[in-house]
Amino acid sequence: MKKSVKALLVLLALALPLAACGQKTTPKPKLAAVIQTPHQSTEFLMGTVVTLSVYNKGKAGAVADGFARVRSLAKKITVNQKGSEVDAVNKAAGERPVKVSKDVFRLIQYAKSYSQRSQGSFDLAIGPVTSLWHIGFPDARKPSQAEIDRVLPLVHYADVTLDPSKQTVYLKKKGMQLDLGGIAKGFITDEVVKVFKKDGVNTAIIDLGGNIFVMGHSPKAENRPWTVGIQDPKKPRGTSIGTVPGANLTVVTSGIYERHLVVDGHNYSHLMNPRTGYPFENNLMGVSIVTKKSVDGDALSTATFDKGLRDGMAFIEKQKDAEAIFITKDKKVYVSSGLKNRFQLLKNSGYQLATLK
Repeated sequence: MKKSVKALLVLLALALPLAACGQKTTPKPKLAAVIQTPHQSTEFLMGTVVTLSVYNKGKAGAVADGFARVRSLAKKITVNQKGSEVDAVNKAAGERPVKVSKDVFRLIQYAKSYSQRSQGSFDLAIGPVTSLWHIGFPDARKPSQAEIDRVLPLVHYADVTLDPSKQTVYLKKKGMQLDLGGIAKGFITDEVVKVFKKDGVNTAIIDLGGNIFVMGHSPKAENRPWTVGIQDPKKPRGTSIGTVPGANLTVVTSGIYERHLVVDGHNYSHLMNPRTGYPFENNLMGVSIVTKKSVDGDALSTATFDKGLRDGMAFIEKQKDAEAIFITKDKKVYVSSGLKNRFQLLKNSGYQLATLK
């Protein structure tokens, strides 16, 4: 018996190299040396500023590849644009399913999954409400209660039907609209990360309108983490109240600092409550999510903002590989358990660290 076992092991040892010889393997791209001054470019896409910075020598082409991927996806998902697949789905609402590309189907799958996980705090079918308010555009206005009441029955993720076998999307009610603004930037950010990896990049910063992803470690020193700023909700984009160290992570912020509408002295945020048809009303100014995938951070930031401080914190503590920083209107900062020893509040920020009781 022992001889048989030994013979079998010898045969396996001989067979494995032969099998390996018959398989085609795709060689991994060689990683380039890290540089201090990045290959960098900035463009205005999807209504926001996109900056890609690559800190690997000779990898300027990766920046161009990254932007090509951003433009390709943006064309497919931006509504009211020629060739938009999401626009085609919306126009066929209540009539027929629409076949979409693999990219768009995956994005909508993510969006519906998060709609379910958040129990509707994030809802991919919020389109009829955001179209009414149109905050961030020249024709932004506060709609009447009658207008809001008319469209609210059209807002529910359960009425979005996906057929993976046919790769189709169907909105059950006429007048329904998908609005993927709360998750699209995160999805596209993750796709750029994939492009960079394929091109042999391992040190980079991807900034899609405030969705930040840091690849690898800081070029300042070997194994030194990046220092990522947390947006001040009351200041222009890029102004931080504190920092979080990390490598291969993303920071995504939802807040009232971005787009808003002032009517009769009241400030209305662009972050819409799918249940009421009005912008979220609570004591939060901003929520920053720290996680490994930007698509997760995007959806979680919106869903968590809706829940407010206490329920939002409880929600985040249940999520795997996700942490959060909550900034309240009374300028207090609360952090989830995984960030208590990592988040650094900047001196003279005007904010105060606080603890939930």
